[in-house]
Order: sequence, then structure tokens, then C-alpha cells
Amino acid sequence: MTKNRAIVVGAGIVGLATARKLALKGYAVEVIERSEQAQGASVRNFGMVWPIGQPKGEMYERAMKSRAIWKETAEKAGIWYGEVGSLHMAYLPEELAVIEEFAAENTQYSILNPAQVTSEAVVKKDLKAALWSDEELIVDPREAIAKIPSYLQEQLGVKFHWNTTVVEVNHPKVKTAKGEELSADAIFVCSGAEFETLYPALFEAQEITKCKLQMMRLVSQPNEWKIGPALCGGLTLVHYEAFKQTPSHAALKAYYDQNHPESLKWGLNVMVSQNGSGELTIGDSHEYGKYLSPFNQEFIDQMILDYLAKFADFKDWSVASRWHGIYPKMTNGATSLVLTPEEGVTIINGLGGAGMTLSFGLAEDVLEQL
Repeated sequence: MTKNRAIVVGAGIVGLATARKLALKGYAVEVIERSEQAQGASVRNFGMVWPIGQPKGEMYERAMKSRAIWKETAEKAGIWYGEVGSLHMAYLPEELAVIEEFAAENTQYSILNPAQVTSEAVVKKDLKAALWSDEELIVDPREAIAKIPSYLQEQLGVKFHWNTTVVEVNHPKVKTAKGEELSADAIFVCSGAEFETLYPALFEAQEITKCKLQMMRLVSQPNEWKIGPALCGGLTLVHYEAFKQTPSHAALKAYYDQNHPESLKWGLNVMVSQNGSGELTIGDSHEYGKYLSPFNQEFIDQMILDYLAKFADFKDWSVASRWHGIYPKMTNGATSLVLTPEEGVTIINGLGGAGMTLSFGLAEDVLEQL
């Protein structure tokens, strides 16, 4: 029996997650990617699969579903991953109140006193407590996004067209800049922040913008020294939706409004993760708008480093690389954008900064409804 055919536009994490699920559903899948390999936000992030940041309910369950798929995919594709969990440190009374209320409402998490925090990287001076979670999983996004296509091709039969730009979709046809026309029963547009090329008028009508984030990677730590869990400061408690549900969150936000206005102005959410090679990925900032400067601002990187030093210390602070990423972000509070611009075509976009956390789960949820 002839298989149904599917085309996926884009080989970032959303496109790869979509291709995987389609192949498992029995489709003959082709992925079209404009670059030699994905180069957007999917490789320019912490590599954090981050259930703790998602609000209780559908988004949290989707994140946990993604986590399970990440483990399965990493094992089959030969990708390093670390089930390291996370620590959110509290040095202020306002931060302590938020993590205590959060743990009381979400009993899978626990509060550690300073003596129970065993990571050598955590600054113990003035530490009141830390929120511990064993759920967070780390991959190296550069490795993962490079290796998943080979896994999909070799084990699930997905075909990839690299260095190929799609310029038009008119179901069942997809036209490329090379003049090729491919056809499929189902077409999925997973174009991330590059949403001006296909269905531009439709995207213009959506409540969607872009977010630029600045990040850095520190060198591999000497003698295989490990930080243990991913580490976060109080700005993370301000940033993530899950923590905004706590009664004390307003007081915490007011403290940062008064004492760290520049950090909030530039959207700082300071975190650190460690990959399998011992390198530390740190960041990040958030600037919003359809048209964002291509130039990094050094003072933002310095703000990140200065704030990070308040709760973490490392054996070697040498910066190996700096970059910025740009991802699509819904402005209406939604966590994804799923549209059907014409029969047989589905757009999947708008995951904001949670692409690594939610993409596999979102693909499951969307494609199960096909």
C-alpha cells in the first residue's frame, strides 16, 4: 500500500519533532531546510528541557511528554543528555516566599536548606534556601540538532533536502528556489522566526513578534568539574509563568522593579547549564520586536555575568563564544501558533523560548488530531 506523503518545511526542533511523529504515524516524510543544517534558535539556547517553568496543567504535561521523547530520541540518536534537575536559589525573603509557596502547591518539588545544597558552584553566602527539581533534562542543542536528522533518516526513513529554500506553498505542491516542485498529501510549515516568506499576510495578522536573546558559553571546566543541576537565580522566578501563580510573586516583582530595573528592561533571566563536554552555557536577555538589531550589546553580556556571579561560581570563567538567537513569540500569552491556511497545510510556530521544552509534546498533540 502506498504511504501518505508529508513535507515539513524547516529542520529546527519544531520541524524535527513534526517529522518524527509523522514518520511514526506511517507517512513518507521529506524535510526541506534552507541551510546546510538548522542555524536558528534551535541551536542557540541552553539545551534545557524545562518542565518546572510551565504552568500546571496542559503545558506542564506537554513538557513532561517532551522530556520522555527527548530521552528516547537521544538514546536512539546517540546524543548526550543529562538528567541533572534544577536548583532555583533564594537569597531574598521575597524569593524565599515564592519558592516555598510554589513547592507547597507543587509537591513533586522540594525546598533545600543551605546545608542540603551540595553543588560546589552555588554561592552559599546569604543563601536562604533552594528549590530542587529532578525533572529538568539537558542536551547540547548544537549536537542534538545536528544528530537528530541522521537518526530520522537512518531509522525512520525521513528524507532531507538541505540548502533548499521553499518559496511557495500551494497544496499539494511545494515550490523551491531551485525551481523544483515537490508534492505531498500533508504539508507542515515550521519556519520559526523566518515567517515572512511563506503566508506573510497570515502571519502579519497574528499576535506574534520576535525575541532576541544574548548568550555566552564558557570553556570546559578543568578536571571534569561539574556544577550538578542547572542553576537559576531570582530573575528566573520573575520570568517564568509557573512562578507567577504564587501569592508572593507580586512582591518579588516589585522588589526587582525597584532594585534591578535595568535587568527587567532587558529581560534578563540568568541561568546556567553544563553540557557533556563540561562547557557552561549562560544567559540570557530578551528584546522584543519584528525588527531587531543584528549587533550584540556588550553591557548586556556584562549584566548577565555580574548577576550570575551573585549565585554561582566556577573554576574557569573564560568565555569561549558569544551569540544571539531570535525566536518567534506570541504577544497574546499563547504558547504556540497552529494554523491551517489552506486544506492540507498546517503551520506550527510561536513556541517562544520553550521550543526545546515543548516541541516534541506539541507535535504529538497536533498530529494525533490529524
